[in-house]
Amino acid sequence: MSDRDTILTAVKAQIEPFNKKGVTVTEATTFQGDLEWDSLTVMDFVAAIEDEFDIIITMNMQAEIETVGQLVDAVAKLKA
Repeated sequence: MSDRDTILTAVKAQIEPFNKKGVTVTEATTFQGDLEWDSLTVMDFVAAIEDEFDIIITMNMQAEIETVGQLVDAVAKLKA
């Protein structure tokens, strides 16, 4: 299992408590469109991701991340 696969698995696990609609999560899943998260949910989720990976995701980065795959790439980059 690659580092990216490990990150994807961990990200999916972090999404689960916030996935109120039971959406099947893939790398193409969007946070706003598919999961229908509001800004408060996004803030809570970002905090969970930052704690899980011991990273800081800036507001600028958050604005550019729309899909699960993009988040996995961002986490991998920040951990490198």
